[in-house]
Amino acid sequence: MDHLILSPVTGILNEENVVLDYGEHEGKTVKEIQEIDPDFYESLIEQKGVGVYAIKREAYIDGNKTFRLYLNPLAQMDQ
Repeated sequence: MDHLILSPVTGILNEENVVLDYGEHEGKTVKEIQEIDPDFYESLIEQKGVGVYAIKREAYIDGNKTFRLYLNPLAQMDQ
């Protein structure tokens, strides 16, 4: 049985398939962000349980599922 590796940011979704949809890293995958800006990646981990961002399925590209990580507008209302 294969063991599922969970991402601290994306859960069961592959970090290479989740693209940031805001900020200075917009358009980069979570995997790329982990490599180029570890501090920002850590902030994503910290924000995960608070509901600051959400992930939604975007489309199939070359047979791969692509997802967008975006700021949750409902979380912004609470601030």
